[in-house]
Amino acid sequence: MTQHLTTATDAAPATGTQSDWWRDAVIYQVYPRSFADGNGDGMGDLAGVRSRLPYLRDLGVDAVWLSPFYASPQADAGYDVSDYRTIDPMFGTLDDADALIREAHALGLRIIVDLVPNHSSDRHEWFRRALAEGPGSPLRERYHFRPGQGVDGELPPNDWESIFGGPAWTRTENPDGTPGDWYLHLFAPEQPDFNWEHPAVRDEFRSILRFWLDMGVDGFRVDVAHGLVKAEGLPDIGGHDQLKLLGNDVMPFFDQDGVHEVYRSWRTVLAEYGDDRVLVAEAWTPTVERTAHYVRPDEMHQAFNFQYLGTSWDAAELRLVIDASLAAMRPVGAPTTWVLSNHDVTRHATRFANPAGLGTQLRTPGDRALGLRRARAATLLMLALPGSAYVYQGEELGLPDVTDLPDEVRQDPSFFRATGQDGFRDGCRVPIPWTVEGGSYGFGAGGSWLPQPATWGALSVEAQTGDPASTLELYRAALAVRRTRPGLGAGDSVEWLDAPEGVLAFRRDGFVCTANTTGRVITVPRPGRFLLASEAVGASAVLAGEEFVELPADTTVWWAV
Repeated sequence: MTQHLTTATDAAPATGTQSDWWRDAVIYQVYPRSFADGNGDGMGDLAGVRSRLPYLRDLGVDAVWLSPFYASPQADAGYDVSDYRTIDPMFGTLDDADALIREAHALGLRIIVDLVPNHSSDRHEWFRRALAEGPGSPLRERYHFRPGQGVDGELPPNDWESIFGGPAWTRTENPDGTPGDWYLHLFAPEQPDFNWEHPAVRDEFRSILRFWLDMGVDGFRVDVAHGLVKAEGLPDIGGHDQLKLLGNDVMPFFDQDGVHEVYRSWRTVLAEYGDDRVLVAEAWTPTVERTAHYVRPDEMHQAFNFQYLGTSWDAAELRLVIDASLAAMRPVGAPTTWVLSNHDVTRHATRFANPAGLGTQLRTPGDRALGLRRARAATLLMLALPGSAYVYQGEELGLPDVTDLPDEVRQDPSFFRATGQDGFRDGCRVPIPWTVEGGSYGFGAGGSWLPQPATWGALSVEAQTGDPASTLELYRAALAVRRTRPGLGAGDSVEWLDAPEGVLAFRRDGFVCTANTTGRVITVPRPGRFLLASEAVGASAVLAGEEFVELPADTTVWWAV
């Protein structure tokens, strides 16, 4: 049996006008600096993104999420914002943003933009003035300035550590040159945390929301949504190892109940613009039940499912996480989200190429063929689940992480610190290839800000287009099937079917998905008419009047029933 492909042109029109479009949407993450370069300077930009919108429409996604493009010194790839209402010149202008939003809408695509409310850049006007005016400046109350401990205040105010490693506090210098107070930064020193207890901070961000909603954006992905409010008194942690962004420990600076008041306020702002604008939480929480708090009916619409992202390619583990995720979201009426890769973690084609348990930041390419095979199977499993799915740019090409970047080209701020995150996020941020040949494989007229592997021409959009066995055509086919079967992403449950150990099988409204997570061929009863498979399906046979089919190792198959 050969793999059946449905072309993108067979799909239903792009996103409709329904107010709950986000409940089963497929949302494509664009990391602007690595997507497409419109002016040939080696850095991706909004003009480049705009030029590739037809590609995203034809891929079959419903919405595009843009990582930050705001004015920024780029200490953390734009997640250090100096002006939330201005486009950084490296990405273009407000006119470029306006043109991109308008063209996306004309193509039937929605636009979600990143919002970074936990911290600003240290070049933000508020923070610069707070430093210049010194102790007693009212602007210092909009951040977390504190006197140090010790005889002369030479020690940080508490024992919190930065996600990027080292103390979460940096000492200032007073205008007269003497050592001053300390300020809090959960990430890099160039990213001071806002004090969300201050009304001016809350007012400012409601204004920022309206600015971009007036520009026509369809929603916001909220960075570090769990981090805005800190526990009263900023208490010591004590007894914890170095903090990790992906950790599940209960911390006094993450997932505090006070954040929910903020998002209820934001929800009322979005309601001023109709009922089809959305808020998406990047919320790392100890449990999926805690994540569900962010998507109660009067708060956000979606929250990233990081528990699923971190799950091994193992049937038993996947089933537990799927069940827990659906069960947690059901009481609050929110859709579950599914994601396998993003700009902060190792691409799943590399993660699944390595032994389980190594985490989401890897330094080895692993078994490339095995990783790609599992990644393709994992994608079909994800797209068969009820809820909304997120696709990270380049995963539709089967791109691996680039694990051999020279140290001198790396730009991840955590790479330059002794502890904290592993510092290898640059590997998933290498600019994607569009053409078989060229200095940057079609990324732009010049080079690329991170070097691309010499083998990437074979993984390019040009090389894979029209090849029925390619990963790109698999994604196009899967998204086309998902659109022509409206019930595929809808609902909040799956009906699990009996299956051999290592195989997941579930039914959903005239549809069955079977996923063999083992490294061997497994024979199962054929559940229906073949729709799509991540690898060519083996032979069929009739035994005692029932038809059986061979599921290849690490393969997912879709069936119509």
